[in-house]
Amino acid sequence: MQIPRRAFLRLAGSALVLPTATQFASAQGYPDKPIRILVGFAPAGPADIAARVLGEKLTEAWGKPVVIENVTGAAGNVSAERAAKAAPDGYTLLLGASSTIVTNLSLYEKIGFDPVKDFVPISQLCVTPNILALNNNVPVKSVTELVALAKAQPGALTFGSAGVGTSQHLAGELFKVRAGIKLQHVPYRGIAQVVPDLLGGRLTMVFGNISALLQLSRENKVRALAVTSLKRAPSLPDTPTMAEQGFPGFDATAWFGVLAPSGTPAPIVARLHAETVKILAMPDVRKRFADLGMEAIGNSPAQFAELIRTEIPVWAKVIKESGAKAE
Repeated sequence: MQIPRRAFLRLAGSALVLPTATQFASAQGYPDKPIRILVGFAPAGPADIAARVLGEKLTEAWGKPVVIENVTGAAGNVSAERAAKAAPDGYTLLLGASSTIVTNLSLYEKIGFDPVKDFVPISQLCVTPNILALNNNVPVKSVTELVALAKAQPGALTFGSAGVGTSQHLAGELFKVRAGIKLQHVPYRGIAQVVPDLLGGRLTMVFGNISALLQLSRENKVRALAVTSLKRAPSLPDTPTMAEQGFPGFDATAWFGVLAPSGTPAPIVARLHAETVKILAMPDVRKRFADLGMEAIGNSPAQFAELIRTEIPVWAKVIKESGAKAE
């Protein structure tokens, strides 16, 4: 039997509306079970802290457990690949770092996910600068003096980082390119492993996360020469930026944000975004981040997506010029 044209159009229209209505219904009941946030870095680091702050507040707001899973390996690639392949239903999220989402694409010959196509950005949580810190036995008091020492001893000075591809590693690579010097990179599995070697004089310097080095700097156990952000860090107001010491535009900060697998229904993304922004505006959350030298952000999915698209070619150029590669 042939369906009249008008009836056919009504049925077709209903079919087009059905997925949206279904998505809206699923968002209305979301969440009705525990949520997982995958973190590609070790517990107690800045990425883990950011995830746990968010997770605690989401649990309070929604009454459903938010479980943090630390899935380490390959500078966050293992966790990102797992998240990319998860069901796009809002119950598996990724705590993405700038290293994993932006720089690993250029550092690794092959990764098991596409940082742009495989994820829907929800919101950037926070940004945090790195500190260029020296062990106290190094006889320099400024970045200018450090460059002179490096040129006098090419390849002899070392810098540690929390791993290949981290913002700390790439801050060092950017420094090498901009200053025209040779430094030996010593990667570790995390910033907690770097600090003892810096304090013990086995490393010349480190571009380290501010949350790990803030107290050591205040206690004069390490010498903080500069921060790698474009503006001074409120937690270290007397420490100048790299830009103030002869490197204009030097910006090598880390950021952390929440992403969902591509295909996650828009209403669920919207609900996650709205609650995340509300959490990041809370005074106790902002203070907790600030005490660790981290600045809360809370931008829109579109702004977060644009940031990722903008940063990928910028760091690809730095990585190509430095010759850095992940083994």
